Amino acid sequence: MATAASLVLPRIAGYDFESGADLSNAAERAELSSAAIKAFMNLRKKWGLNEEDSRSLLGGLASSTFHAWKTNPKRTLDQDTLTRISLLIGIYKALNIYFGKPWADRWITLANRGPVFMGRTPLAYMIQRGQPGMIEVRRMLDAWRGGQ
Repeated sequence: MATAASLVLPRIAGYDFESGADLSNAAERAELSSAAIKAFMNLRKKWGLNEEDSRSLLGGLASSTFHAWKTNPKRTLDQDTLTRISLLIGIYKALNIYFGKPWADRWITLANRGPVFMGRTPLAYMIQRGQPGMIEVRRMLDAWRGGQ
């Protein structure tokens, strides 16, 4: 059985897997979770996301859990949720580098005629496609801003 240390990881622009957090480690997830929750709550406000879309981006998070996060972000997230939040933060960063304000915060909710989105919003695309869709959007934005 392969261990996390022996896996060959893909190259993603802007992310160094060699020094990145080991999200399979509960202690590392516990250390990162509170900041990740706070960052996500700030990001959703900047993007103007409603609760339903916010929960959908996180993989269908229960409403009760979402409200518990708002009152007490001190909890430990699972690997999938931390990965999703990390991707969204990367998307937010790439948008702000590429577009600047105010387009960076609006882009996610605007209909897009690009071949990836086919008239849908990037938000709708990521909700429908889940984590793979977020990875695709992140890679596309990184390529736009000159990444790999």
